[in-house]
Amino acid sequence: MKNENTTNKIMNEKFKDLPVDEDTQIILSFATKVEHYDVVYQKWYWSGIYAESIIFCNEDVTPLSEEEIKKEVAENTALLKDNSQMTIKRGDKYTFVNFNFITE
Repeated sequence: MKNENTTNKIMNEKFKDLPVDEDTQIILSFATKVEHYDVVYQKWYWSGIYAESIIFCNEDVTPLSEEEIKKEVAENTALLKDNSQMTIKRGDKYTFVNFNFITE
């Protein structure tokens, strides 16, 4: 069984190349899990929009469709507000599920 320090090291390695857009302000960011998936949770602000993201490594969710990934977030976290839109963006290494959008 892995100890917590080993698990944190693995997660830090997995997400070490996590991109941040130059004009995006990260308010909160930490590694966690959604079911058995390692993820990063972020709250952020960009151009008058506040939102939240769950970020997966592509290698972990390759077999899943975009709808299945959204379902993982919706059903396995208590983060999604009622009637929140969800967007998904698959990059080269990471998949971003964005939700809880608030505009100024």
